[in-house]
Amino acid sequence: MCSTVTATIPASHHYHILNLHLRIFAITTVKRAMVTTATGSSSSTAGAYTTIKERVSFEREIKKSKFIAIAGPISDERSAHSFLSEVRDPRATHNCWAYKVGEQYRCNDDGEPSGTAGKPIQTAIDSSGIDRVMVVVIRYFGGIKLGTGGLVRAYGGVAAECLRNSPTCLVKSKVPMGVEVSFNLLGSLYHQLQSFQAEDIRQDYETGKDGITMVSFKVDFDQAEKLEDAIKANCSRELVFYRH
Repeated sequence: MCSTVTATIPASHHYHILNLHLRIFAITTVKRAMVTTATGSSSSTAGAYTTIKERVSFEREIKKSKFIAIAGPISDERSAHSFLSEVRDPRATHNCWAYKVGEQYRCNDDGEPSGTAGKPIQTAIDSSGIDRVMVVVIRYFGGIKLGTGGLVRAYGGVAAECLRNSPTCLVKSKVPMGVEVSFNLLGSLYHQLQSFQAEDIRQDYETGKDGITMVSFKVDFDQAEKLEDAIKANCSRELVFYRH
């Protein structure tokens, strides 16, 4: 016969085992959160885009209807609504528009037949390769109907011409970075930061390490690795960089 042996585990042991499991769970959760955050921040900060420098307008008369296209740089949906409220003319027959902010698109026909105004304006924006931009096309009806095809060509045409005449600029995303350095290396570090036109440079002496300070800054996404290599070459190969 087999006998059953029952062992009694003290309550303090149960407590220590439970505490160990909780610590392992907490560490695993923090690591997962760190990976998720790093992945998200990397995809949102890296990159560059072309936008227009200033507000530009273009006007054309088509079969007695006057079309005025106005393009302007925007940063988000709120600034798009603000731009629209500034340039739209309530006396006009139609105020049609489209805008693009990264992967976000919106367009509006404002009373024109569906797909004949907002969509052609959006297509013109896509074809231009310009981002963070809004185009509003104001129409004053002249008495002659243009038909579906005519409207598409009119709205798309004046929007495209307006963007073609717009002065553009390349905007580079900034990468937030940080590095812990000893006080004696600050001079060399700042020289490299200035050479690479780093921005928002800050120091934090509360690192918990004697003679060590954390220096944080932002640099163009395409200069981040070059700056890191330059700092290591001129300061110390042992430096560890943090990207937020």
